[in-house]
Amino acid sequence: MTRLSAIFLPFLYPCLESNPFCFSKSLRSLPVLGNSKRRHATEALNHTPSGPESVPTGVHLKSAATDYGRTIFADKAHLTVSAGSGGHGCISFLREKYIEHGPANGGDGGTGGSIYIQAVRGETSLHKLARRNLLRAGRGKNGQGKGRGGQRGEDILIQVPVGTVVREVSRSDPVAEEEEALLLEEGGSGPQEDSVKGTWRRDKWILYPSAVPSDYATAEFPAVPRSRKSNLALAQPQAPIALDLSEPMEKPMLLAAGAVGGLGNPHFVQRSIPRPKFATKGEVGMSLTLELELKLLADVGFVGMPNAGKSTLLRALSRSRARVGDWAFTTLQPNIGTMVLDNSRGRPYVQTNKASGEPRMQVSIADIPGLITDAHLDKGLGLGFLRHVERAQVLAFVIDLKSGDAIETLKCLWRELGEFEKIRGMETNEQTSRIVDWKPFTGTASSCNDENMIIESSGTSKLPDLPMAPISSKPWFVVATKADLEGTQQNFAHLQAYVGTLVDRAVEHPSGKKNAWRGQIVAIPVSALRGEGVERIPEWTVSLLED
Repeated sequence: MTRLSAIFLPFLYPCLESNPFCFSKSLRSLPVLGNSKRRHATEALNHTPSGPESVPTGVHLKSAATDYGRTIFADKAHLTVSAGSGGHGCISFLREKYIEHGPANGGDGGTGGSIYIQAVRGETSLHKLARRNLLRAGRGKNGQGKGRGGQRGEDILIQVPVGTVVREVSRSDPVAEEEEALLLEEGGSGPQEDSVKGTWRRDKWILYPSAVPSDYATAEFPAVPRSRKSNLALAQPQAPIALDLSEPMEKPMLLAAGAVGGLGNPHFVQRSIPRPKFATKGEVGMSLTLELELKLLADVGFVGMPNAGKSTLLRALSRSRARVGDWAFTTLQPNIGTMVLDNSRGRPYVQTNKASGEPRMQVSIADIPGLITDAHLDKGLGLGFLRHVERAQVLAFVIDLKSGDAIETLKCLWRELGEFEKIRGMETNEQTSRIVDWKPFTGTASSCNDENMIIESSGTSKLPDLPMAPISSKPWFVVATKADLEGTQQNFAHLQAYVGTLVDRAVEHPSGKKNAWRGQIVAIPVSALRGEGVERIPEWTVSLLED
């Protein structure tokens, strides 16, 4: 109780404070709410660091290991989308004074919602779609009396990053399947079952709510109408879907049109059936299983050994809050940052245009997890993160000048990328060689004893990997970090001389490929923690993107 009173009671009850002077002094030390902003600004000016220890790009470079923003990233997603089913037709009759048996006036069911896709700027990951896994458009509302049709179902818009490839794995279209079955029946000699009067199909017809079970057997039904498709179905891409969304889209693209609603009872008025007590159900919407994959992860990809300073460099070039620490494998998944070239507040830092003529406002950067020796053998973080390297347009090899020979580190990184490129080439050849030369059976004898016959499973097949440009053909440069430390000048001089011999073709390319890229390769010394030398990276990156 003595401790509690020492803490809380002086503030709640000043009269109990043994030393009133100390309590009044503590009250004066509290900031005034109205002048809080001005006071914080004054303190910031008075405590601005000066000299070589100042960080010109922001104090977030010297943050603690626990001060970071967790990045949720996914470059691949399997998604099942379902268009909305149509609403049912309405069974209704006119009810007015002096009209004993009014005519049918039931409305048609509403059309189901459609699925759209659009590539937009600002999105860098597919994690929002990867964790949902299932998207369903809204179902059309049922028809109403007085000839009022049902409302349309709600559409779904899928927004993906620019550079996403959409491929179809499987589809289920009940309307198309029914049309195919109907064509097969029409080609046969027998009459259609649906064209016979008096047939009842639970999946097609609905009866008046006051109907009794005996009405199912005594009611006379007309021929079931053919399955119908919405007019929007003409704008759907042809099956199988294969889209390369490499440019921002101004308008969404239709993936799956909503199903058509059912017909109300006025559609079945006949001389023999003046007041039909039945209507049709809405069509079932189609569903697609799609595979979404980012073909272009970022404009620049940082490649380096663990603890080489890639995350710190990303913080120095952007406002990213990637986790930094003095241990290996601090980054366990790619971090995406944005390097702003034009913030619309003055002259752009670097003036450049894209291939389409649109001005380049920013450059995306990917901090790829560190690679170790024999990473192509699935060591370290495995082949999954080597796959991210080939999704960058320009490669920046981040090399720590303080941790050993820089030339050997660069050769080791290129050796792993070259071996991974060989593995990808072997996988592509295996996928190409799986083509089976199939011939139809000839003769009446059974061919089940043929040992060479291949029976495919009915499950969903796995799509082959996306064809990517070889890693050795990508433009690249070297970023030498921690150049402000003592004893790194000689290591950088050797690295710069080796890069010059690569440009002059005096030595073999470190990847071992003959047709590897040998453009203007440079080594840029930087101190990411101080923010020194990083201003050369945007200029050089933009020049490589323009080539």
